[in-house]
Amino acid sequence: MPSGRRTRALIGSPAAGLGLLAVALVTLCALLPGLLAPADPNEQRLLARFTPPTARTPDGDLAVLGTDQLGRDILSRVIHGARTSALIGVSAVLLAGSVGTSLGLTAGIRGGLADHLVMRLADMQFAFPFILLAITVIGVLGPSVRNIILVVGLSSWATYARVVRAETLAVRERAYVDAARSLGMSVPRIVWRHILPNVSASLIVVATFGVAGAILTEAGLSFLGLGVPLSIPSWGGMLAEGRQFVDTRYWLALSPGAALFATVIAINLIGDALRDALDPYLQTRGTVDRF
Repeated sequence: MPSGRRTRALIGSPAAGLGLLAVALVTLCALLPGLLAPADPNEQRLLARFTPPTARTPDGDLAVLGTDQLGRDILSRVIHGARTSALIGVSAVLLAGSVGTSLGLTAGIRGGLADHLVMRLADMQFAFPFILLAITVIGVLGPSVRNIILVVGLSSWATYARVVRAETLAVRERAYVDAARSLGMSVPRIVWRHILPNVSASLIVVATFGVAGAILTEAGLSFLGLGVPLSIPSWGGMLAEGRQFVDTRYWLALSPGAALFATVIAINLIGDALRDALDPYLQTRGTVDRF
């Protein structure tokens, strides 16, 4: 399917358009939290604690989403939390994608012992409990954004390795790859010019869903107290702080929960649309069905 038609198919999907709009809003919050947030996310005002949404604090400021148990503005914390989620989600996917793609290409191109070792490592990764890895790493290194990126990224590389290996095994048997070998083209050049372009579509789809998974994982770890430090606003951390007040002050958990839910759903909608736009089998079947 030509790239122009793929783009039109992606943009023309109502679900994908809604997802792109939501992701664009989250991206804007992640890039410009200081301009969009009405207050300092860590500023404590005990006289304004538990201010309901759309009410005014004793200082006269409008609390659009209310304040928490320390008087901190929830809207500001949600906006700054978008930066934490986006940074960890994208960085973890880049790390996992880089490691997994490199190992998957090595396994698919070389085969033999290299293929066996990479796949056995992937099997070990899938079999090892993620939460145990997170507790071990964070317990030793301490909670920080960098350590969360390392934990999430290094725990998900196996998915990329398996996808890239499978695609590479199929592409390396194509006639144009055999022709490139017969012309004396080096292996790195074959990988760069012929194999990577053919596996990139699958990588993009896996990476899109991976961002959503990484954001959820970070929120879960922060909810358990294994995530980012308390001084850094995080949607998972806000959920953990608000759960004890959920019966009486619902807005403490509602706002970060809604932001997390909307972001993950939006990214998944984009991933579904990308899969439909980039999958050659679906496009071929659609062409045949029209005839």
